[in-house]
Amino acid sequence: MPPSAKMRSGNSHTAHRWARFLRGMGHRVSVADAWTGGDAEVLIALHARKSHPSIARFHKLRPGMPLIVVLTGTDLYRDIASSAKAKRSLDMASRLVVLQERGRHELDRRHRAKTRVIVQSADVAVRHEPKSTAFRVAVVGHLRKEKDPFRAVSALASMGEDEDIEVVQLGMALTPNMGEQAERWMKREPRYRWLGSKSHRQAMRWMAGSHLLVVSSVMEGGANVICEAARIGTPVLASHISGNIGILGADYPGYFRLFDDAALARMMERARDDGAYYRKLKCALRARSPLFAPAAERKALKHLIRDLT
Repeated sequence: MPPSAKMRSGNSHTAHRWARFLRGMGHRVSVADAWTGGDAEVLIALHARKSHPSIARFHKLRPGMPLIVVLTGTDLYRDIASSAKAKRSLDMASRLVVLQERGRHELDRRHRAKTRVIVQSADVAVRHEPKSTAFRVAVVGHLRKEKDPFRAVSALASMGEDEDIEVVQLGMALTPNMGEQAERWMKREPRYRWLGSKSHRQAMRWMAGSHLLVVSSVMEGGANVICEAARIGTPVLASHISGNIGILGADYPGYFRLFDDAALARMMERARDDGAYYRKLKCALRARSPLFAPAAERKALKHLIRDLT
């Protein structure tokens, strides 16, 4: 059960994908915004702080039953340090799950001992085939401050008036201010388009049709969009943060310093102009792709459930 299960968010995709895997293993599964009671034998809660009421309720009403808490980026890199509810959720959990290896580093020893890593997977039906005559950079994800969503368009200013590049952004504005910022960017930067919310299938087609994906997040629990890009074959430039490093690996050649327009601009230009570097990005991502196969995630989830039941 993720918070806001109806929204096409990363947590929602994870919840529904895991529900499909678990049903395939013979389990009965329901996905809900909250657990209000019932005969559930296992609770899987996404987000330690936001799901805390359900976690606490299950812990009280179903004592001794398996309780799994999946930690998001805001959990790992903000809430568990400051939120009493998030901290209590960690204590109540039978198992904690992080979505990339470096997530373990944010936990203390007693919590790390009951933590498992399950890397998210992507089952994509499209392959990388850029369609634009200009070098197209895609930014995919809902517009919120944790994603630093306008870093790619902001970097265009460091590239002069070069018209052989464009930034296409997909995602719902989660606040009016984010939507207003996107509209303002479109008015002053002709190389930028904000397409708003799109279906997952449409987003994958846009990603496959772009030369590059930029993930500029301030915090990430394990960006599913990177897993999708890897399976599609679209090279990624990512902010140099723990959550991205945990997905892409320490040696990945496509990191830029957080909030650094000039650094991102240089890397976008290099990816466009330097064929050897562009191929290096593609090869590095291809090497990571097997980690994001559905079979690998399904196997890890099966082991998690088997370990507790």
